[in-house]
Amino acid sequence: MPYPPDLPHRFELLGARLWLHARCVDCGRAAGHAEDEPVVLASVVKVLLVLEFFRQAAAGQLDPAERAVVRAADRLGGTGTAGFHDDVELSLRDLALMTMSVSDNTAADILFRRVGRDTVQALARQLGLERAQVTGAPREVLESMLEDLGAADADAFASAFAALPAEEVHRLRALDPARTTSATPREMTRLLSLVWNDRAGAAAACAGVRELMSLQVNGARLGAAFDRFTTVAAKSGTLPGVRNEIGVVTYPDGARYAIAVFTRTTSLSTRRPDLDTAIGGAGREVVEGLRGCCGRADLSSPPGD
Repeated sequence: MPYPPDLPHRFELLGARLWLHARCVDCGRAAGHAEDEPVVLASVVKVLLVLEFFRQAAAGQLDPAERAVVRAADRLGGTGTAGFHDDVELSLRDLALMTMSVSDNTAADILFRRVGRDTVQALARQLGLERAQVTGAPREVLESMLEDLGAADADAFASAFAALPAEEVHRLRALDPARTTSATPREMTRLLSLVWNDRAGAAAACAGVRELMSLQVNGARLGAAFDRFTTVAAKSGTLPGVRNEIGVVTYPDGARYAIAVFTRTTSLSTRRPDLDTAIGGAGREVVEGLRGCCGRADLSSPPGD
């Protein structure tokens, strides 16, 4: 397999387990580690969600300019509209932008209600993601965590969660691939390859997903691992003990590689810059092992970088 054999061990030294897969978008040459094991997607599922949104828009099933009001009862806390103090009205397409650029969970909730969770699940099957399951929107994930801890509200949850040992945290439904939204790393690179080849729906729908993935604000993982001549379009996913990212990197010579890196840690820290760096580095190392697969020059960057 064209990746450093000690790569999984390096993650173990960081207190993390690694799953990854990468493939050439054009010829399909691939490499991976534990790539057929289901993993928790967390916010990575928003790629499927927004793809379904753009597919419905392209088919005339919804108007992307349709307005939606985000009210206090909708807000989950966090980035984007989820953390707003006041009600706000946005178009569905701007909710899609918030969903992808800053991983806005409330925007994703509203899109899930509009396009349908079952429809997103059906899309996964249609695209050949046979092991993928979509169990709910971000609010349902949060509610399952409160229920599992017997917490009546966010304050009670925070108190109970802080006292919970890491091994107990990983028993929560939200962190169990068998009981939450999940897929395999190989399925995620398949999804990205289909999107980048306009085979996941109408060309306009695929282009919409590619554009929004290129606008992700969080560049600490895959985005930080490649030089300025290489473009990165990605979507991260984070939950307690879970740090993920999927994306497509495009080199100056036109070579394109889909990458999916998933980790699970014993540490529940919300800040892990060391692990973010390792995620990006793993993606780059496995792709460098594939370079040259389509006959393009095996150059990591242009001369003079």
